[in-house]
Amino acid sequence: MSPVIEEHARARLITDGPLTRPVPVDLRYDPADERRTVHIGLPDGTDWAFGRDLLERGLRTPIERGAVRVWPCGRTQLIVELHSTNGVEVFQFEIRTLIRFLARTRAQTPAASPDAGRTPQAPSRTTRPETSRTPRPDTPSRTTRPDKSAQREEGATQERGAQPAHG
Repeated sequence: MSPVIEEHARARLITDGPLTRPVPVDLRYDPADERRTVHIGLPDGTDWAFGRDLLERGLRTPIERGAVRVWPCGRTQLIVELHSTNGVEVFQFEIRTLIRFLARTRAQTPAASPDAGRTPQAPSRTTRPETSRTPRPDTPSRTTRPDKSAQREEGATQERGAQPAHG
């Protein structure tokens, strides 16, 4: 079994106000889950799961699939916009962080993937318990996950109280 790839990163939460703020996010890929599914864990305990190809394509050109929009912002930034019934959350990532993470996920994916060449279907957002798995790699889903900030605090200073923007 291939190991789970998890990368702790920082994104900038874009708000309606004049200031943005850095927030910790978790990028996760489990080859046993779905070969093409990546997860973005947000500071409020929300986990978004969607097809890896959405991030890959978003590095080059704007793309939208259901509740998720991704587009490049200049040569060094990527914007990820997440829509839910609670509002919209907009995050700005360093492209090099996502390129490194995606390269690691591709290294864990066999060349002859069973879903290679499959056309992604329209995504939908679902709420599911922590123990369930994402049913399809091209379906963005939103779940609540346990707060991992206490695990990461050892030896690192983190911001407290960062909340996603809703608008």
